[in-house]
Amino acid sequence: MYERTPFYEKVRERMIRYARVDTQSDANSADTPTTWTQFDLARMLYRELLSIGASEVFFDESACVVYGKLPSTVKSGGRPFGLITHMDTAPDAPGANVRPWVLEAYDGGDIVLNEAQNIVMSPNEFPNLLQYIGQDLILTDGTTLLGGDDKAAIAAVMTFAEHVLSHPEIPHGPISLAFTPDEEVGGLAKDLDFVRFGAKVAYTLDGDHLGYYMDETFNASEATLIVKGLSVHPATAKGIMVNAADVAGEFLSMLPRFERPQYTSWREGFFHVIAVNADVEHAKVVLIVRDHDRTQFAQREAYLRTCEQELRRQYGEDRVSLSIEQQYRNMKEVIDQEPYLIKNLVEAIRRSGVEPKTEPFRGGTDGSALSWRGLPSPNLSAGYENAHGRFEYVPIPSMEKNVEILLHLAGLFGSMKDE
Repeated sequence: MYERTPFYEKVRERMIRYARVDTQSDANSADTPTTWTQFDLARMLYRELLSIGASEVFFDESACVVYGKLPSTVKSGGRPFGLITHMDTAPDAPGANVRPWVLEAYDGGDIVLNEAQNIVMSPNEFPNLLQYIGQDLILTDGTTLLGGDDKAAIAAVMTFAEHVLSHPEIPHGPISLAFTPDEEVGGLAKDLDFVRFGAKVAYTLDGDHLGYYMDETFNASEATLIVKGLSVHPATAKGIMVNAADVAGEFLSMLPRFERPQYTSWREGFFHVIAVNADVEHAKVVLIVRDHDRTQFAQREAYLRTCEQELRRQYGEDRVSLSIEQQYRNMKEVIDQEPYLIKNLVEAIRRSGVEPKTEPFRGGTDGSALSWRGLPSPNLSAGYENAHGRFEYVPIPSMEKNVEILLHLAGLFGSMKDE
């Protein structure tokens, strides 16, 4: 039977309270942040940092970023580090009017989320549930996501911060905190002020499965092909018409069939078409390019340029254009230059009684972009499950364990000399 820790009530209350705040981001918005509801949680976290006694608390109202610091408690100062979590939730499922509830001592059977609508979560469909028999789970009513991504991380970080601030006998160096918007729509913590943040290294907390950490992500770009066609009546089209839809189709046929997400895994990269809009006069194809290996990633981008040149040769220089925009890069090249980051993280996970696990992450984190901008930031999983959907849940013990992991991490950094 699971034994609750002193952190149980704190992480439980915080996760439920944060989950009730609608913070969905919007990929189609040009605002900063992309949704104004994210300010509601930001203001809540700002007030909470002040109430628990954090120092240098600041709310950047133009960027919707909240900052705070935990002053050093060791004479030598310890080595500073930071913790970064995101406030927004994914737009993939409804995120307003979240009704979180707690199932205590899960028995391993089906969970009725919503009796009126007959919404049931079963371990037959979600086998990861069986890992949490005997544990307390925070769930939804089956009509919305929960927002454990990333509010489970916020609950753990805030509980950790409150604990160390109320126990000055715990040795640790300076610790910086930041809560950022729009991670789910590619915000990449772009407005994080490194000077105000203060730490030279950090950890993001995001991802499912307790005890997982990430120090390797994809290299990523988005490519957009634009085709300008020429429309004339089909009866007299011979030698004149340029059908933009046909040209777009030809481009799609050039992409390697088995180098697509549904055929790849582990470190295998891919091309992934995410949108096609086409008629005779105009076509637009949007795709993403992913690969862990820098050389292979460059070859993928170069191959798209080759496709562009071939289509321009056939249909005219002014009819086909391809743009490629960098999104993020594999953090591993940066993280490997600071080996103590992963060494300390792995040791902290082990000291908490959890087996550390890692694998190449087939995606990116805010830490991918932050690392390449000069703030090395590997990722620690927040411990939620089934993110971005109506069957999302958060095991409360996972949040408790993350508080313990952060406490061990703080101790390890506190024993290091600052550089």
